[in-house]
Amino acid sequence: MPKKVLKPATLSFFPSPEYPYSPGTKSGRLVYTAGQVAFNEKAELVGIGDVAAQTRQTLKNVLAILAEGGAGPDDVLKCNVYLSDMRYFSAMNAEFQAVFGDKTPPARTTVEARLATADMLVEIEAIASVDE
Repeated sequence: MPKKVLKPATLSFFPSPEYPYSPGTKSGRLVYTAGQVAFNEKAELVGIGDVAAQTRQTLKNVLAILAEGGAGPDDVLKCNVYLSDMRYFSAMNAEFQAVFGDKTPPARTTVEARLATADMLVEIEAIASVDE
């Protein structure tokens, strides 16, 4: 099946030309996002020092890419969450639950990791399945 690149208008600046990857891809029923961080549509990192605000923006970016592939929160099978400090887990988790609920949330892995810059507190990627 051919691969379709997903690049929502709100992330038109992303990624920089020197980085050889797509914000998201779709092939068949599967939709994948690259790891997203808290950049807004002006390419500004929002929520400096505030993991809840960064998680909200990050999930907004993830959902925008999923929507380009015809998917929504209920279609997400798996998320990987990277936190710059595991002490941010509770705040991130509350925002994650606000988007995905608690009845049928996706599978998830959460790890502590060094992110691209010190101001980035959270990065999230997702895999979704949609009807063809």
